[in-house]
Amino acid sequence: MKKENVQEKVLHPASGYLMLLFGLVILIAGIGGIIAGSVVGAMNENGVLIGVGVCVGTILIIAGILFLCGLKVLNPNEAYVLTLFGNYYGTIKQEGFFWTNPFCSAINPTVKALPVVTGKVEGSVGTISVGAGKKVSMRMMTLDNKKQKVNDLMGNPVEIGAVVIWRVVDPTKAVINVENYKNYLSIQCDAIIRNTARQYPYDTNESGDEKSLRGSSQEIADIMCQELQKKTEDAGIKIEEVRITHLAYAPEIASAMLQRQQAAAIIDARQKIVEGAVGMVEMALTKLNENEIVELDEERKAAMVSNLLVVLCGNKEAQPIVNSGTLY
Repeated sequence: MKKENVQEKVLHPASGYLMLLFGLVILIAGIGGIIAGSVVGAMNENGVLIGVGVCVGTILIIAGILFLCGLKVLNPNEAYVLTLFGNYYGTIKQEGFFWTNPFCSAINPTVKALPVVTGKVEGSVGTISVGAGKKVSMRMMTLDNKKQKVNDLMGNPVEIGAVVIWRVVDPTKAVINVENYKNYLSIQCDAIIRNTARQYPYDTNESGDEKSLRGSSQEIADIMCQELQKKTEDAGIKIEEVRITHLAYAPEIASAMLQRQQAAAIIDARQKIVEGAVGMVEMALTKLNENEIVELDEERKAAMVSNLLVVLCGNKEAQPIVNSGTLY
């Protein structure tokens, strides 16, 4: 049976300054109780009075220390997710200095104890574990998904990389619903990029209306953003934007695809040259006829058209030959 997600309960804790003063008063009272009990008991030579004073003072000191353990500091755009004896207690989003139940513990699975080098003794390095804060950051963060190799719709291997701009909007879901929301986001991002890249070709013809990874990169990124948002909604994460930062053919086919693109470019260029040359020849013949500069029969027109096309469509400059004789 699927367990229902925990609903977020926002806490409004008491001011930390007032509770700090109250905790210090308890500590001072405990120390004063021990001193007073010891002094009065010694003056009256009463051991019971000394014992009572020490016991009461010790209890007050312990209570004061426990009371001060409930003091916490929270910066803007941060949150505490608290549990009490294994049960969800509440979430604090209010920045400032405050006090909460000292028996509550903050949880954040993404925070681990970090080893810190303390020194080198006889070839061995000593380390100590430093517990980092259990705060959940709600600031904007960036996930740099490094380039990965996938096959596009045509089966061509391509390399694609993306950057995801995201933030935590529901700290309770982020901490409780998933094991590690940062790893969860990273894995989901890899899966979404792979699945989306497989649905589109790397490139299409200019006349085609089909979306492609290269020609419609912004639209593809928006689709990735929507799909990723659906997957991470239960983790309390909001996807602000997805950008494709790297897109290229895989190295093993890059040279072949470059030759293919060069051949297509040459064909397109030749086509435009021929179209322009035909138009220029047609215009030349029309002007000659309109101005009655020279009358050409069909054979001479064909020769003139051939010569003009050779001159206009050739890769090298034509060398003119001057005819000093008659036209015919």
